[in-house]
Amino acid sequence: MSAVDLNGDTGESFGVYTIGNDAELMNYVTSVNIACGAHAGDANTMDATVRIAKEKNIAIGAHPGFPDLHGFGRRMMFFQPDEIYRMVIWQIGGLKAFCDIHDVALHHVKPHGALYNLAAKDETVAQAITDAVYAFDSSLIVYALANSVLAKVAEDAGLSTAQEVFADRTYQSDGSLTPRSEPNALIDDLDMMEEQVGRMIRSKQVKTVSGDIIPITADTICIHGDNDQALLFAERICHFLQTSGIDRQSIKKR
Repeated sequence: MSAVDLNGDTGESFGVYTIGNDAELMNYVTSVNIACGAHAGDANTMDATVRIAKEKNIAIGAHPGFPDLHGFGRRMMFFQPDEIYRMVIWQIGGLKAFCDIHDVALHHVKPHGALYNLAAKDETVAQAITDAVYAFDSSLIVYALANSVLAKVAEDAGLSTAQEVFADRTYQSDGSLTPRSEPNALIDDLDMMEEQVGRMIRSKQVKTVSGDIIPITADTICIHGDNDQALLFAERICHFLQTSGIDRQSIKKR
């Protein structure tokens, strides 16, 4: 592998003066996924985050999720496919408006939290998200869990996709992420994190919590902006990539 995208979930706070570590995280990542006001974020935060991303020349993506501010979009909610379709379009449109006023392109869409995990396995949900992206702008790239149903459905629809892997999450044997409700879901050890990233990039494999080794494709690596160690992880990953001769580069739109 000669290049990989490093993405960060950002804009997940409220108010123009409360963007947390986002500005610092953007010194490391090559693309950002900006919350669109449903699971987190608001007009002030979206505006500020888009502005900073443009200043740092970082690819901008919409990060739509379930309308669940209290649960940060990580609680499972149930909607009809047409409701998910409209929900995703509404959120993409909100962020696109701020991209337009700052004269910067919208690059991709990455579902958030419970919506992301549901789309990774549920074809109906994956299709609703895919239809929404296609209807809004078929040039947008869909960031999806590597080897997931969403990745396949989006590809079958003719959309560009980025197979996403996680630096700070553990994996199940079916390739899904370990639920956050389980004690071993998160990786907070820097060495363990680097070992996982290295295996995914060099060998296209990941070690699961049960010890299995499964294949995986890493087009883009995610760092959660709300992780207490986000900046340390980002710095370590960048150092690993540099010493491995791998460039950090956002995914090109076709």
